[in-house]
Amino acid sequence: MAQEVLMDIPQVQKMAQSFGTFGDVLQGVSKALEVAINILKVTAFIGLVGGAAVEAYLGMIKPRVDQLANKMHELQGDIQGAISNYETGDQSGSARFR
Repeated sequence: MAQEVLMDIPQVQKMAQSFGTFGDVLQGVSKALEVAINILKVTAFIGLVGGAAVEAYLGMIKPRVDQLANKMHELQGDIQGAISNYETGDQSGSARFR
């Protein structure tokens, strides 16, 4: 016996939107990190060694933030694709039994 698959489309769309929003926030964080890194590079050039250490630390964090932002946008697209497949699957699947 086949199992019925149900989806609360408005709730799932809200979830996709939340992933997109979180991805946008992470992109903003990444841009802020980039500014901080550039400021710390300048201060390290002037002679503040502590700035160089913090810049190196932030330089390790920024790629991970970028990766998470990309993943959030990827999840948003995947969820939107699932919604589309769910909506069109009902129509194409029912056509097979006519």
